[in-house]
Amino acid sequence: QEQLVESGGGLVQAGGSLRLSCAASQRTFSGRAMGWFRQAPGKEREFVAAISWSAGNTAYADSAKGRFSISRDNAKNTVYLEMNSLKPEDTAVYYCAAGKGPYTGTFRDSIAYWGQGTQVTVSS
Repeated sequence: QEQLVESGGGLVQAGGSLRLSCAASQRTFSGRAMGWFRQAPGKEREFVAAISWSAGNTAYADSAKGRFSISRDNAKNTVYLEMNSLKPEDTAVYYCAAGKGPYTGTFRDSIAYWGQGTQVTVSS
């Protein structure tokens, strides 16, 4: 069964940090780029970060650059999103996603699987 299960969301004060995790099944994870999107209330889902299957390439939205870091552990079928210096505008439901292929270049427009999402709330 293909699945992505996010964890690590919660309530944090502005300036704080959170680490999101996404555990995947072998089929959902192996050979695929992985990444994160987010959706704030009343807004469209937007890309946050992606990492290639080899972990040799990463990509970030401008809003995430310098504050967020994506990584993966292929032995554990898990991808992580380390979020630092959080701002109230980072408040959103964060979704883990698995790409159709191994590269970050086409990731945003080529998603094979989605997680259910985890809520991140940043208070001011």
